[in-house]
Amino acid sequence: MQREIFTTRDGSHSISIPEMNVMYHSIHGALQESIHVFIRAGLHHIQEKFPDQALNILEVGFGTGLNALLTLHECLRSPVAIGYTSLEPYPLEKEKTSLLNYPALLESPELEKYFDQLHNSEWEKEVRLLSNFTLCKKKILLQDFSSSPQFHVVYFDAFAPTAQAELWTTEMFEKLYRAIIPGGILVTYCSKSVVRRAMEAAGFKVTKPQGPWGKREMLRAIK
Repeated sequence: MQREIFTTRDGSHSISIPEMNVMYHSIHGALQESIHVFIRAGLHHIQEKFPDQALNILEVGFGTGLNALLTLHECLRSPVAIGYTSLEPYPLEKEKTSLLNYPALLESPELEKYFDQLHNSEWEKEVRLLSNFTLCKKKILLQDFSSSPQFHVVYFDAFAPTAQAELWTTEMFEKLYRAIIPGGILVTYCSKSVVRRAMEAAGFKVTKPQGPWGKREMLRAIK
C-alpha cells in the first residue's frame, strides 16, 4: 500500500493512499483541522467540564501523530495531566514520519524531539514523555479493542465512512460509549447524518459544532 506525503492548504503535510482514494486530513489544512476538531472542540471542551482533573484520551487512528503532538503541546503549555492511548493497526514508516513538517509550523523547536519520540516510542507500552503526558500506542483494530469506562475524550479520527464504513456503525459507537466516563465526549470531523444517527442509537447525545475551515459542521457526541 503506497502512502504519499502532500501539502494541504494551510501549509501542513498530510498523507494520501491513492489506491484507496483516501487522505489522512482535509485538503483545506491538516493542522487547522486537528486544532479545531480535536483540541478546541475536544480537549478544551472537556477541560472546562473536568477542571483540574487528570484526563484520559483515546484516539482512533494515530496516523501521522499530529493529534498526539498537539495534545502534548498543550501539556507543555499548561499543567493539565493527560494519559493518551492511541489505536493504529497500520503505522506509518519512519521514512515518512521524519519528513512531516508539524513541529516547524508550530514554531516550537522542542517539539521536533517530542514528535520523534511519539513515533519511535515502544508499542503496547505506556511511555512517559513529559511529567504530565504519557503515551500508549496499540497496534490493534478498534474492533478488537475493549476498555472499562475510563476515557474523558475520544478523538475519532478514522478514515471517512466511504473508506472505512465498518468503523462508523452503531456497534462501534456502542463500544466507545462503554469506554467513556459519564459526561465524557467523542469528537470527529465527520458530520454525516448516518454517522449522527449511529451515535444516537449507541446512546450518545449528539451536537453539531461549527466545523473547521472547509466544513460547515463537525460532531460532538456526549455520554
